[in-house]
Amino acid sequence: MGLFGRRKRAEQEAYEAEPEYDEREGVDDVVPEFEGDLFEYAGPHDVADAPDDGLNRLDLGSIRLPVPDGAQLQVEMDQSKSVVAVHVVTPVGQLTVNAYAAPKSGGLWREVSTELAEQLRNDGATVRTTKGEWGLELLVALGDAHLRFVGVDGPRWMLRGVVAGPPEIADKSAHALYDLVRGTVVARGTQPMPVRTPLPLELPPAIAQHIQAQQQG
Repeated sequence: MGLFGRRKRAEQEAYEAEPEYDEREGVDDVVPEFEGDLFEYAGPHDVADAPDDGLNRLDLGSIRLPVPDGAQLQVEMDQSKSVVAVHVVTPVGQLTVNAYAAPKSGGLWREVSTELAEQLRNDGATVRTTKGEWGLELLVALGDAHLRFVGVDGPRWMLRGVVAGPPEIADKSAHALYDLVRGTVVARGTQPMPVRTPLPLELPPAIAQHIQAQQQG
């Protein structure tokens, strides 16, 4: 799935009951509310500050995902066979998390979300904004497709998550996305990268071998 180009299909959910988010507000002032020890481990996390929380995470190189039990993985590749995205398919929707190089000053998600909303509207989608756990979120409806986009600015990286789920279980789809994003660990690396460059994804050997066998078969 491209972050800045046209998407092949839309995924999300429209929350008619949620208040519209004033895009003039600064998302840097948003402080999520957690109870007890959850605040200590609330993410996403930079690899330098990854918590010892006991979660089993799928190591994809630049990101490490806490894949829910029973979920299926769909790997998206480009023509050069490089991994573009790994989609986590669950009973409540398809979840996708990607990370990108970002400036030290942060603020990339605000810029990207504005462009993404404009692109989706040009495709005929209805796009609303709301304030969520990490600030600005996009709620998108395009035909029968419904999506929620969230973004998090980290240290020299930006994480974007999206869920595609049926509108009738929108709450469950959103919670699944939040859980995945909270538990994700980002390993940006120290190499210089142009801003917005997708952080490279690498499949674990067992998954890569399985896909190669399927392609050869």
